[in-house]
Amino acid sequence: MTAPIPFGARSTASEVLEELDLKGRTFLLTGCNSGIGAETMRALVSHGAHVIGLARSLEQAREACARVGGSTTPVACDLADLDSVEAAARTVRALDRPLDAIITNAGVMAPPKLEVRYGVELQFLVNHLSHFLLVNRLVDRVRERKGRIVVVSSSASIEQAPREGIAFDNLDGHRGYKPFTFYGQSKLANALFAQELSRRLKGRGILANSLHPGAVGGTHLQRSLGFPFTWILPVARRFMKTVEQGAATQTFLAANPLVEQCTGGYWKDCKVAQGHPLLDDAAFAQRLWTVSEDLLRPHVGAVG
Repeated sequence: MTAPIPFGARSTASEVLEELDLKGRTFLLTGCNSGIGAETMRALVSHGAHVIGLARSLEQAREACARVGGSTTPVACDLADLDSVEAAARTVRALDRPLDAIITNAGVMAPPKLEVRYGVELQFLVNHLSHFLLVNRLVDRVRERKGRIVVVSSSASIEQAPREGIAFDNLDGHRGYKPFTFYGQSKLANALFAQELSRRLKGRGILANSLHPGAVGGTHLQRSLGFPFTWILPVARRFMKTVEQGAATQTFLAANPLVEQCTGGYWKDCKVAQGHPLLDDAAFAQRLWTVSEDLLRPHVGAVG
C-alpha cells in the first residue's frame, strides 16, 4: 500500500472516489439493480467510468443503467441459471472492452427452504459457483498489471459457516439444511475463491480481494428472510450502514489507487481485516477450486 487509508466504516462510495477521474476505465458489476450494487454503479459512473451492469433480467439491467445515466451497458445474467451465466460472458466478450475490474456483488441470503439446482444448494450456486464461472470466462479480458477482481463476501463467512468451513460432503443439503449455515458457507467460498485467484493471477499483476460490506439497511438481500427477522429488521436498520456506506469498500477496492499492490486480502470498512482462519490454508482454497470445476464440468464443460 502506498499511503495510509483515510477511509473507514462511515465512508461512502462517493467519498472513496473523490477527485478520481475514471474516464476510459471499464468495470463489470453483478447485481447492479439494487442495494450496494446500484450504489457502486452510480458512484463509478458519476466519476466517468463505463460500467457493464449485470442483473437477473435484461429489463432489470436496463432500468438500473437508465437510472444512473452516463456510460453503461446492461447485460442479463441470472446466477441461478448456468446457461444465462454463459450467455452473459459471451455478451461481455463480444463488447471487446478490456476490463479494469470485475465486482462480484450479487447474491442471495438464507432462503428458508432448501433449493437444489445443478446438484448443489442454491446459495452455493448463486453466490459462489456462478461467479466462479463468470470470472473464469472473463479473466483473460482483465487488464494485465492494472486489473482487479473484487469478491463480495460477508462476516457470515466467519460466524455462520460450518465447523469444517466447507461441507464438501453436503453441498446439496441432503444431510440437513440450515439457511444461515449455508449462507456462511457460500460466503466463505467467496473469500477462498479470491484467495486462490490472487495466487493464480499474481504473475499477471491482477489484484484479487474479498470483503465484508457491513450490515447494510435498505437492500434486497434480506428479501427471503422470514419471521422473526422481518419484524426485527426495521429496528435493526437504525444501527446499520446506509447503502452509500455499504458500497464503499467494494468501490474502494475496485478503483482507488491506494489499493495498488494489495492482493489476497479480506477487507471491511476499507481496511484489511481478519477473515476466517481457512483463508490461510492454501491447500483448502485449491481444493475448493478443484471441486468447483468438477461441479461445473457436466453442465458447462471445462472452466479453466
